[in-house]
Amino acid sequence: MKKVSAFSVFRSRKEKGDTPKVSYEEEKGNIRRASSTPIIKTDDGKSAKGKKLLKVLKGGSLRQSMRGTPKSRPSILKMVEDQGVAGDSDSVTLTKKRSPKTTVVGSATNDTPSLPKVSISKPARIGLPPRSQKPTNAGSQNSLNIIKTSPKSKSSPNLGVAALQIARPLSTEKSGKRQREDGDSEPSKKKKTGKEDKSMEDIEQVMSFTDENNTGVWDHNLPYMFNSTEEAKKIFECLIHPIKPEKFFKELWERKPLLVRRHLENYNDGWFSTAELDKILRQENIHFGVNLDVTTFTDGKRETHNPAGRAHAPVVWDFYQNGCSVRMLNPQTYSRNVWKLLSVLQEYFGCCCGANVYLTPPGTQGFAPHYDDIEAFILQLEGKKYWRLYSPRSDAETLPRTSSGNFSEDDIGEPILDVVLEPGDLLYFPRGVIHQGKALEDTHSLHITVSCFQKNTWGDLMEKLMPRALQVAIEEDVDFRKGLPRDYMEVMGIANSDIDSPQRKVFLRKIQQLMTKLISYAPVDSACDQLSKHYIHDSLPPVLSEAEKSCSVHGDGERWEKSKNCVVGTAEMEPDTQIKIIRKGVLRLLTEDDDVRIYHSLDNSRLYHGSDPQYIEISAEAGPAVEYLLHSYPEYVAVDSLPLGTLDEKIAIASILYDHGLLLTSEPLDPIDDEESSGEPDNC
Repeated sequence: MKKVSAFSVFRSRKEKGDTPKVSYEEEKGNIRRASSTPIIKTDDGKSAKGKKLLKVLKGGSLRQSMRGTPKSRPSILKMVEDQGVAGDSDSVTLTKKRSPKTTVVGSATNDTPSLPKVSISKPARIGLPPRSQKPTNAGSQNSLNIIKTSPKSKSSPNLGVAALQIARPLSTEKSGKRQREDGDSEPSKKKKTGKEDKSMEDIEQVMSFTDENNTGVWDHNLPYMFNSTEEAKKIFECLIHPIKPEKFFKELWERKPLLVRRHLENYNDGWFSTAELDKILRQENIHFGVNLDVTTFTDGKRETHNPAGRAHAPVVWDFYQNGCSVRMLNPQTYSRNVWKLLSVLQEYFGCCCGANVYLTPPGTQGFAPHYDDIEAFILQLEGKKYWRLYSPRSDAETLPRTSSGNFSEDDIGEPILDVVLEPGDLLYFPRGVIHQGKALEDTHSLHITVSCFQKNTWGDLMEKLMPRALQVAIEEDVDFRKGLPRDYMEVMGIANSDIDSPQRKVFLRKIQQLMTKLISYAPVDSACDQLSKHYIHDSLPPVLSEAEKSCSVHGDGERWEKSKNCVVGTAEMEPDTQIKIIRKGVLRLLTEDDDVRIYHSLDNSRLYHGSDPQYIEISAEAGPAVEYLLHSYPEYVAVDSLPLGTLDEKIAIASILYDHGLLLTSEPLDPIDDEESSGEPDNC
């Protein structure tokens, strides 16, 4: 059976002269379900394989330079009152999160895969102490005894924590690791399986931050990211390695925390560093309260000490030396590596991903116990931090839609997780898990919290769906337009809720019947389009490699040639030009009123909602061509294969998408030779 695009139905409504092949009511229903127009309009406002695992920016530590006698800025610390509670941010960027109770999944020597052995370039630990110091109640380093199980409290749901201890890597001489020189890898004499090597190669490739083209992994004619869906999957696999995604989502996701001890200091290197924070403070226009907070938590009280204006580096470091924690709210705006991580992960989760960076001075705590409204992945980058997690206090606080205020120790009960995170470790916990963290006395702490699934629930979808379903039902079903019983106020309402009368039972039964009928009018696709439209606006723009730019409008086409003093490089689409969408999740095709629109994230700002929603209006006739490109991804297709009537129409829609930066070509477009095409000398 031939598949018919929804846009063929949408298009038929606008063709005035054609005789409809279906009844008016049937066509009206089809159009209604194809339309993505919301019932209530709101004002939204106008690759390459790496040479080494985790070859990234070198991490840095400023702790040693700040261990001297601290400066004093008491006037600043006292002049600003608390400006809010932890987690009060209404953007996608996060604060801290919470987690549940205690079950050990297993050890690396059992059913859990161990980290493949590779040689790792380790930067010197600048002034950091040995790994021996632990809180007195922290769990043992043994793989099966990392976490203590606390008794179930009266009000806490029975949740658990999964812990994974990865064996420390042996020395290079004894472990049989692969040695790398000048980018080449030689197989170890003790290499175990090809599958293990392949897994490591995937991680190396994903974690490389250089857009190398000719590495033997990708053909040099192909863009760096051939399939953004697969790339997103690899990034997430690397994030939670060695836990498999299938196991993670089946047993842990939204259920209980996960602790992964890696004993590999460099595993999380490259995402961010204290040195990069210093560089950003000096080079970018960072403002207190907008991009950065300085906070303290002492004697059970959380305080925010943000002065007004720009956060100059010396002022921020002065706060830090006086014991203030530094929270950067939108590192993806200024850090290319965080930008790349989040822009890829958002496609994996199908929702906006955000991040916060937290720098904590030795022996201090910056935030009160609290829970957040996001799924949190904590990557320890530098130093050590002592974490305590607590179960949600009640079912009502499990997977909450909003973050909490500050809690006291009396509010939260006994911890379900009591652990020190070291560089390379991962801690995941679901939204609603109460948490607090404190840097150890002898070292600072730097970690990044990656967040997702903020307001991305079935309830959020139903908020879009039900008003539209009711609107359609009222328009199309006379039962929803019939009048209420004349005596309904005498039998319904709070004052009458205890009355057991026949009239009341009839009324409630009628409500139940209408609610059941309402389901049949629910435009599910339309509601999903509207939720996806908001996701596109929330999203970061994709990070493009040089190879991708050279095969798109971002780096190909017309340019000014200084030597000739004219424009050169004019190129046009041809019928056999191979094209595809630049990223699978970069655009959303939907209908609003009588228009067909392509909402896309390509021109979004790296600052959350820093630009208005971006969209392109196209004709309904061109809709099936965009559908075809979406369904064909990641493969290239010829312009001539687009499902449109004429070649001119095919080239026109391809050119529109290309000019807006949404298409890649398999090779850079060939410039037009003006002299050959016109038979006249080049005017340049």
